[in-house]
Amino acid sequence: MADESLLDCRLCDLPLSVDASPLTELLEQLYGELAARGIRCRPHAWLSNEWFTPDEVPGIAIPFYLAHPRLRELERAQMLEVEGGTHDWCMRILRHEAGHVFDNAYRLHRRAGYRELFGDYRAPYPERYRPRPYSRAFVIHLDLWYAQSHPAEDFAETFAVWLDPQSRWRQQYETWPALRKLEYVNDLVQQTADAPPLLRSRRRHRPLSQLKMTLREHYASKRAYYFRAHPRVCERDLFRAFCVEQVPRRRDAAAFLQRARTEVRTMVCRWTGESPLTIDRAIADIINRVERLGLRLRKSPAETRLDVMMMLAVQTSNFLNDGRHRVVL
Repeated sequence: MADESLLDCRLCDLPLSVDASPLTELLEQLYGELAARGIRCRPHAWLSNEWFTPDEVPGIAIPFYLAHPRLRELERAQMLEVEGGTHDWCMRILRHEAGHVFDNAYRLHRRAGYRELFGDYRAPYPERYRPRPYSRAFVIHLDLWYAQSHPAEDFAETFAVWLDPQSRWRQQYETWPALRKLEYVNDLVQQTADAPPLLRSRRRHRPLSQLKMTLREHYASKRAYYFRAHPRVCERDLFRAFCVEQVPRRRDAAAFLQRARTEVRTMVCRWTGESPLTIDRAIADIINRVERLGLRLRKSPAETRLDVMMMLAVQTSNFLNDGRHRVVL
């Protein structure tokens, strides 16, 4: 189907299921990792419009686009990236969600030790949070220092680091205060090893079959959420990377940036963890401004590309550290 036709389909009409998708292999890997660590709960999974683990449910909602390659293409076209679109990325998210499942299954957030180390699970999620990039009180797993967004996310991120078979968390966090949290998770697993889960609900929240919106409506809402204010590079920095000399051999800056746009966006997103939509909007702003100013390349294409990446990454990091991270539930 062409994108325009596909966008008119309702989510509930998509002929998808977890069992008939490549997600089964990833879930089996997750189940194997949990079993190898002595964790008895096996989270059920279903398709929905995004990643989440509902309160009081020991299960994981997985975004529908991961169930079919054509829908991954559409997701990339609409959002410029596919969250969880690679094996490693998807496993990182699954381990994080498994942390929420483990928490729910044994109601761990009710324990005094949990509250002491992670905080109040019942605290409302902030619309935005101010991360401390150099803090050693939190593990680093998902982008944007996500462990710092809420006590429940701190626990899930800590669990994910602990669960990863490739993790050398004792060595990596040896001198970090976050080590206490990792050791606490390790102790919790040992304490619950012989205990059946307290919560065994197989309920599914917002399953795909109940979502009546069209893909067009879904992506309009999703883009509105992720399209937000973007960092603006000052003209002083633009003139450091480009020049105004009208010399034929000097390449046009706007045309050059348009060709390098995808590479620049990918690298800046990787360095900063910011949404591709936000970075792409910032690049579009730079292109419009250098075109209006009539700027040309001052250095070689390779040097200019790196200069622009670094310039935009620094501005984005400063922008993010002003407390503009948005919590994704």
